[in-house]
Amino acid sequence: MIARITGTLLAADIDRVEIQTAGGVAYTVHIPLSVAESLPRPGGAVELHTALVVREDSWTLFGFASSGERALFQRLMGTTGVGPALAMNLLSALGGERLVRAVQEHDLATLTRVPRVGKKLAERLVLELRDKLGASGELPVAGRAPAPAGPGTDAVRALVALGYQASEAEKAVMATLEEGSAGDTAELIRRALTRIAKR
Repeated sequence: MIARITGTLLAADIDRVEIQTAGGVAYTVHIPLSVAESLPRPGGAVELHTALVVREDSWTLFGFASSGERALFQRLMGTTGVGPALAMNLLSALGGERLVRAVQEHDLATLTRVPRVGKKLAERLVLELRDKLGASGELPVAGRAPAPAGPGTDAVRALVALGYQASEAEKAVMATLEEGSAGDTAELIRRALTRIAKR
């Protein structure tokens, strides 16, 4: 198994990269959005944790920023009805930590926002993965947007304390902060609540 690739980034696209190792071999590696957003410019050094998926007609490498994200990809692949393309789609759309939270919290609304994930598949992901992820404690941080600092962090905690799911609270607070002029924590909470109510 090819577990890790270190080398020079030759080319990058939104869903794949080409990396040349010190031995002169170049590999095409499929990546989630979290990796694409953190890549250096072509010519820079890059290291990815990889998983090799073998099919009758192809051998495909998938690359991740951390071993935890790779482990999550492999667990997703073990779920009935989830192949490598859909597993990468889930990771790209939600990021590792948010995906784990959605499964652990039975957050079907978040899971079904991902293209090609309907209610039945979302329920299957929760059923087959919730205990496994909870037992392993896997919370890969790669691919997650930074948590809002200062008043944002307090606002997210307050919304969670009010009974909102962490993913929903974080999304509302981040969107409110992006609008600017959020004011103090109390004002930020009020505006985030208004945003949630409009959905």
